[in-house]
Amino acid sequence: MPSSTHPIVTLRELQTQLNDGKVSSVELSQDYLARINNSTLNSFISVNSEQALAVAAKQDAIRASGDIAPLNGLPIAHKDIFCIDGWRTTCGSKILENFIAPYTATVVKKLNNAGAVCLGKTNMDEFAMGSSNESSFYGHVINPWSDSTPLVPGGSSGGSAAAVAAGLVPATTGTDTGGSIRQPAAFCNLTGVKPSYGRCSRYGMIAFASSLDQAGPLTHTAYDAALMLNAMTGFDEKDSTSLNTPSEDFCSNIDQPLEGLRVGLPKEFFGDGLDTDVAARITDAIKEYEKLGAKIVEVSLPNAQLALASYYVIAPAEASSNLSRFDGVRYGYRAPEYTDLEDMYIKTRTQGFGAEVKRRIMIGAYALSSGYYDAFYAKAQKIRRLISNDFEKAFKSCDVIMGPTTPTTAFAIGEGKSDPVAMYLNDIYTIPVNLAGLPAASIPAGFSSSGLPIGLQIIAPYLKESKLLNVAHQYQQVSDWHLQTPSSTKTGGQ
Repeated sequence: MPSSTHPIVTLRELQTQLNDGKVSSVELSQDYLARINNSTLNSFISVNSEQALAVAAKQDAIRASGDIAPLNGLPIAHKDIFCIDGWRTTCGSKILENFIAPYTATVVKKLNNAGAVCLGKTNMDEFAMGSSNESSFYGHVINPWSDSTPLVPGGSSGGSAAAVAAGLVPATTGTDTGGSIRQPAAFCNLTGVKPSYGRCSRYGMIAFASSLDQAGPLTHTAYDAALMLNAMTGFDEKDSTSLNTPSEDFCSNIDQPLEGLRVGLPKEFFGDGLDTDVAARITDAIKEYEKLGAKIVEVSLPNAQLALASYYVIAPAEASSNLSRFDGVRYGYRAPEYTDLEDMYIKTRTQGFGAEVKRRIMIGAYALSSGYYDAFYAKAQKIRRLISNDFEKAFKSCDVIMGPTTPTTAFAIGEGKSDPVAMYLNDIYTIPVNLAGLPAASIPAGFSSSGLPIGLQIIAPYLKESKLLNVAHQYQQVSDWHLQTPSSTKTGGQ
């Protein structure tokens, strides 16, 4: 093992311990900070022990006064894509290596207001571009499920996933542009939720692809994810894409039985390229849902095969626009030597961005260039609408859609770096959801013959996070896959 792992303790369990006076927030934070300090997974970019303990002490005092917020005193961590006032925010890039954020992201502020204690910022693929956490300027993250061969944790929220899986923190935030919460959740045996587009404010979340990015939680259980989402969601006037919808308690309907639930299985998710172990475990999970009273119906997403091509035009196009602000003029890294302004731009961006970010900027700039806009970007947007229509049609005959989160289990570090296109295929089942703006989750569904985690993806209609979490939670009441750790002597089971 690359690093020791710790027993699973959920947010809900820690909440009970705090309420019963068995432990204080300061004690919890000290314990988790020690775990982080002793870890060799490289899952954190920065840790602020002094500030974390000060906030924990404040939360203990608030608890003592009887004014208890929903997440009072619970330690969490944030993906280093979220700005926090006074904290270094790097987005996994050299170009922001010494950037100190002057304001706090709305998602972070909402979790702070709910009483959470931030211990640090987690590692990630540079500017959230990647499926393996190998493009980070701060080095790759190691999946705690690795044995003799170091494995990737998934990306881009790989540091967040590895930290929760190893027990370095009970919950983290992540972001999902094409699968960057769900794929790491699948690789690390976690529950990861991408909410509907617009549910969580993007203010203070450094943009990759603005029409696709969405914040969400990485936790052990669906109930913990509901606790996090209760705090994270809500309208924000600072974000023009934020939804002004009534607030919801995502825990309120989580215990509803699933009798009569219609589960749609898209035939396009069970074809060539799907690993046999992954297919077998997904089939087993669906059988468990049938035991819970679900009815299986076949649905079709005929344009899903076009999602990857559409995404890798739209996302890079938006990235090329969003990342144009990183030019060395106002903030971030600036090349030490240059002859004039243009030379400064070129050298700063050449030295400051990694290979994957440069690749996507160039693809995006090309797709938006004169003469190619209609051929690539406009056509990709039309395909996006077709994919969204496919989901809308499918949901007329089912309540949720299920399938694999990823085509394979976690792969070895370095295995996919030489072939970017093959790496992009890791997101083949997750990308359609982002293009349609739908809520989706990945939950643990068992292990491969070699003992690696496999994730079941659950997709719900727009704004149906409550149903999504209910469906995930009920499965976790009859299975214990989500309770297994890399150091467990048991391999898991129903």
